[in-house]
Amino acid sequence: MKIASFIHDGRRSYGVVDGDTVLDAGAVLDHKYVDLRSLLASNDGLADLAKLTIAPRLNTEDVEWLPVIPNPDKVLCVGLNYLKHIIETGRETPKHPTLFTRFASAQVGHEHPMILPKASANFDFEGELAVVIGKAGRHISKENAMAHVAGYSLFNDGSIRDWQRHTLQFTAGKNFVGSGSFGPWIVTKDEIANVDKLVLETRLNGEVVQREGIDDLLFKIPDLIEYISTFTELLPGDVIATGTPGGVGAFRTPPLWMQSGDVIEVEVEGIGILRNSIKSE
Repeated sequence: MKIASFIHDGRRSYGVVDGDTVLDAGAVLDHKYVDLRSLLASNDGLADLAKLTIAPRLNTEDVEWLPVIPNPDKVLCVGLNYLKHIIETGRETPKHPTLFTRFASAQVGHEHPMILPKASANFDFEGELAVVIGKAGRHISKENAMAHVAGYSLFNDGSIRDWQRHTLQFTAGKNFVGSGSFGPWIVTKDEIANVDKLVLETRLNGEVVQREGIDDLLFKIPDLIEYISTFTELLPGDVIATGTPGGVGAFRTPPLWMQSGDVIEVEVEGIGILRNSIKSE
């Protein structure tokens, strides 16, 4: 299934995407699940969604896409996790995952403008594969990690590079309001035979700026789940953005920054395309 969160006629909802339509599950299941996060938290949620046949069918052109999980308990991002990206930064290979967090307000949905802030012109792209947690857990082993995954989505970890470099902590440069994007939907894990065989591509105004196989990840998805769940409980709807490949704008000569009017796309075949324009604050 492809599962999305959206707004239709001013009402927030969620549903199953089917071609150019979306089955408005929230219109009939809201008495059980107020949003996608609560649906994932239920043992019956995905099954209820899969067997749903009677619900309004909306044209995708008539909905406003939200970040797939609009209200996550936490969004955990992984830095320096593609080997070629580590090389281009000139940093040593990390012994442990490099983690930082993004606030819910720092991301928008598919087809929404990402916001270039007044405070900086150094707005960089970072196409990423996102993992959405479907089952809570703490101290999860690598061997059991995938049982806690609901599915996969796409992420653009839009970064304000000069603010990111103000200190050793990335928080400020990664959390400008509306500077990142998340979507367009979750593809449930049963649809992806082997996530490591997927290829991620980022395009700026139609030009490929990043392209790399997910198998270039230093810390694989089970490694990340094991590590993160050691210090915090992973909850349904939590998001792990697994890192970006080489090719980011900051390490090009000259640097390549996103500007107002640009269009940035992140694509993984089998998942979809996350597309956003860039708009000045």
